[in-house]
Amino acid sequence: MDAPVAIDDVYAALEDLRARRPLVHNITNYVAMSVSANVLLALGASPAMVHAIEEVEDFVAIADALAVNIGTLSPIWVDAMRAAVTRARALGKPWVLDPVGCGATPYRTKVAADLAALGPDIIRGNASEILSLSGQVGRAGKGVDSSARAEDATGAATALAQRARCVVAVTGETDYVSDGTTCVAIHSGHALMPLSTALGCSLSAVTAAFAAVRPPRIAAIAGLAVFGAAGAVAAQNCRGPGHLPAEICDALYRMDRAMLAGHARLS
Repeated sequence: MDAPVAIDDVYAALEDLRARRPLVHNITNYVAMSVSANVLLALGASPAMVHAIEEVEDFVAIADALAVNIGTLSPIWVDAMRAAVTRARALGKPWVLDPVGCGATPYRTKVAADLAALGPDIIRGNASEILSLSGQVGRAGKGVDSSARAEDATGAATALAQRARCVVAVTGETDYVSDGTTCVAIHSGHALMPLSTALGCSLSAVTAAFAAVRPPRIAAIAGLAVFGAAGAVAAQNCRGPGHLPAEICDALYRMDRAMLAGHARLS
């Protein structure tokens, strides 16, 4: 059984990330590009948004981690995703899959399943996405939003982690990370976060950044805990969701151990 992860482990991962400043290659959607890039910079990583099939394999070779997000799909981008993932696997680079809207349409669901079969280190999605990707039907989300609670998907996350031989993170009011054997709950975040677009996508990019400095299980826990703590701090300065992404960037930039411990708890 894997050893328990503590807040001190999470903060040590954040310190290592800031020291190393990993280059994170993102193949992500149009909606999330700017927010994800700003979040990664504030975290201490270096972002790149590269999706042309003519260069993704070369860029993976110089990156420290890859994040693949299927939010705005097209066949050309799917080909680029497959090429980038294949190259990452060949080079031993960690990669994270964000199966945005899996279950919403047959095409989207098939693309997510095909990519999941290519060996991601971490899959990060909301409850409906994880339920759909695990093969459970009748729990599709409302477009890209979840219609299920994260608690409802912990069994599906464990089954998916076992089948895909990876770590699965399912996000919601409480987040959960399963490696197929153990399941860790991360208590953090704020109710405003689902009301601001691109934050879930940015979280997947953050998780990829941590995967550059830690094994998948610890990387997923650290990504969710740090981002959730930043969201909780940011929400204190917001009257609504409009300015939340900017406040999250500021909170990530200022994140210290006391802030992390005060706004994230693991169980």
